[in-house]
Amino acid sequence: MTTASCRIRWKTAAALLVVAGSAAVGQARSDDSEALRQRIEYLLTAGGPKVEGVPIAATVLIAELYQRQGFTPIWSRSEKVRSLYDQVMRAAEHGLTPADYHAAQLAARLRNAAAPGTPTSRADTEILCTDALARLVIDLRFGKLDPTDLEPTWNFSREIEAEDPVQTFSEILEQSDLGSELDRLAPQLDFYRWLQQALARYRGILAGGGWPTVPAGAVLKAGDDSPRVASLRARLAVTGDLRTSQPGALSAFDDEVARAVVRFQARHGLDPDGRVGPRTIEELNVPVEARIDQIRASLERVRWVFRDIRGDFMLVDIAGYHAYLVERDEPIWSTRIQVGKPFHATPVFKADMRYLVLNPTWTIPPGILRGETLPAIREDPEYLAKNNISVIGANGAVIDPASIDWAATENRGFPYQLRQEPGPKNALGQVKFMFPNPYMIYLHDTPSKGIFARAERASSHGCIRVEDPLTLADLLLEDDPTWDRARIDRVVASGVTTTVSLPEPLTVMLVYWTARADAEGTVYFQRDLYGRDARLIEHLDEPYRASPPRGTGAVLGGR
Repeated sequence: MTTASCRIRWKTAAALLVVAGSAAVGQARSDDSEALRQRIEYLLTAGGPKVEGVPIAATVLIAELYQRQGFTPIWSRSEKVRSLYDQVMRAAEHGLTPADYHAAQLAARLRNAAAPGTPTSRADTEILCTDALARLVIDLRFGKLDPTDLEPTWNFSREIEAEDPVQTFSEILEQSDLGSELDRLAPQLDFYRWLQQALARYRGILAGGGWPTVPAGAVLKAGDDSPRVASLRARLAVTGDLRTSQPGALSAFDDEVARAVVRFQARHGLDPDGRVGPRTIEELNVPVEARIDQIRASLERVRWVFRDIRGDFMLVDIAGYHAYLVERDEPIWSTRIQVGKPFHATPVFKADMRYLVLNPTWTIPPGILRGETLPAIREDPEYLAKNNISVIGANGAVIDPASIDWAATENRGFPYQLRQEPGPKNALGQVKFMFPNPYMIYLHDTPSKGIFARAERASSHGCIRVEDPLTLADLLLEDDPTWDRARIDRVVASGVTTTVSLPEPLTVMLVYWTARADAEGTVYFQRDLYGRDARLIEHLDEPYRASPPRGTGAVLGGR
């Protein structure tokens, strides 16, 4: 055989091998696409669809996504699965649970990446990965839980912004940096990032063994010398409240310890008196696991809120006893507030503030009228005069109180309204801020100024009392050239009831957060005033169940 003939035969053989190899690859791809189609069709018809015993939440999205691209696999490269797995594990940084996003199943696939598997097993990988990413995208953007299940007054939007959720999801998959894309979906707020940092810090404390218990006993104060102070010092040092240490004086409650106690009390919603009594002991001995849960609860609540806010807004943190005016995403002003007592809980909701009233009157609500005001009048005939309250008839006319048999009101309906006129004793003070809502809740001034000095300020019947309301009025009217602080003060001094429309409606959000952090890394905790955290954490730790936002249910599945 000639050399030339050999060359021809080798080229022919090589060409045949290439063709055969290409055919094999094409057949493998065809087999994978067909297996994927069959598996997806099975999931769509199965009740409670599962893969390897794991529930699949986004069955319709998965079907639509793969149908649009001819059932071409997306996760065939192990590097892409690794990237997804890394982001699933990072879910813990948001207070979420990696297991909700198929962490164990993804890890198993990465361990077995070298094994080719079958078309069916590769189809299952596609489904698990896509479902994991769909869950993660929705939970980072909207929260794992549907807040309407936990807050009956919740009216914040959970609408998805994109017209085509499948297209939006496809675009996320096309990004080379999956981590950056997912980070962008979480709330883009310093407040949220600071909470994430706080979560990492307190998890570090847990990994280090937590903190010691401070024994109960007599009140500890500056100048005391007690063996219990050593435990107190150790406890305060763990959270950085005690910033230095004086060796050899562990039992001494010195100025250094007193300052540390004040710092701790200020961070935990306690009156910062520097004394370690029962309430301070109670807060000191809250387990680190419970503090971690508070941070996780706040992270979830932040994810619920910041998605349909446009422009400036006012944030009222009920559990934190503070209100914040936010312009261009920056808080420009804050004030202490008083909120509803536990049996008059201030509801969580959103509404638009449209006007304010200077020198308001107060029509006493039916519940307060029956439960408090009428009994007080029957006890003291001068109660109405002392509190500047008028009796108003059905036609709006003022009724002479002497013409009413007040004793009889105990046994029959009261056919009048009681209206407190403007003045220093008016329960609404000098100004009220109106954002119409079904609960008759609003912000207002109060004559009960002394309560603002307390750390815990649950003292109202549900409305929000504002410590510095006239400054707030001035800020809200700063874009109206006809109003300034001098004119506000003149109208207030006149005693004349005056309604003033805002230049633009202002979104008011009443929220409930028991943990927050600041730029300096200081972490603040509040007592769970209305007992809402436990139920939220319980649901957050439950096995995953889809709670898709409105506008996505058709493609993301749900309950």
